[in-house]
Amino acid sequence: MCKECYVNESRITPLLNPIDCLENHTQYICGTCGRCICIDHDSVRDLQRWNFPFKSLEIAKLYLRTADYTMKKPCGIYEIKSENGRLSYKIFEGEEILKTYLKRNKGKTCETMKPAFIVDEYREYENTQVRKLTSEEVKKYMSERKK
Repeated sequence: MCKECYVNESRITPLLNPIDCLENHTQYICGTCGRCICIDHDSVRDLQRWNFPFKSLEIAKLYLRTADYTMKKPCGIYEIKSENGRLSYKIFEGEEILKTYLKRNKGKTCETMKPAFIVDEYREYENTQVRKLTSEEVKKYMSERKK
């Protein structure tokens, strides 16, 4: 597992529309393994990619590093259950933010009120970059995904 971005597959992201995301969105480029993680801000919803609900804990882990980096502290992935029983996973910077979210979303609960995953401490890594990729970098990254 990459010590910086918490996953084994260094080319797994972006998951949806990878070429469009790599060409048009700001990426967190892992200084350790080189994985690109969308850290772009969605102006329509006024959220960053890591603020969205995820279908699984594994998918949420793919975006956790961008939350940690943005907040400059370890954030947690919490299991959220909707009133119809559907599970999703959301990243919060702490329990207080989770509680605020649950107050605003009455049909949602977090049974444990504890993160399903969190790292022990926040660290900076010296080779990390946050920027848009060049077209050459997009081509190289996509070719490495196919290997």
